[in-house]
Amino acid sequence: MFTPKIPPPDTAPTPGTSLVPPLTGLVHPPACTCHHTPTAPAPVPAAPPAGPAVRLTPGSLLAAAAGGTAMVLVVGTVLVSMLLATAITAASVAVCAVVLRSLLNRPNNR
Repeated sequence: MFTPKIPPPDTAPTPGTSLVPPLTGLVHPPACTCHHTPTAPAPVPAAPPAGPAVRLTPGSLLAAAAGGTAMVLVVGTVLVSMLLATAITAASVAVCAVVLRSLLNRPNNR
């Protein structure tokens, strides 16, 4: 089950050969059967005037402002909760340190 599956030596490709046969004998017919030569290149259509890439309507501007406000509120909530968790952890470690110090400094007063 865990042994590698290696093809037998007679079917494995040699390093100098390709698995894809070469394309030979493909001849495309000419696109036009008339016997003339083009005199001038075809005219290039004029590009439309460049305008702003994004057009903001009042509705889309309001939606963008609401989305930005929601994003700021969510990120602010996450950061404040992380700060609060750090403060609570620091306070509990400080209380534990004071209790341990009082227990270790006065063993005869109990």
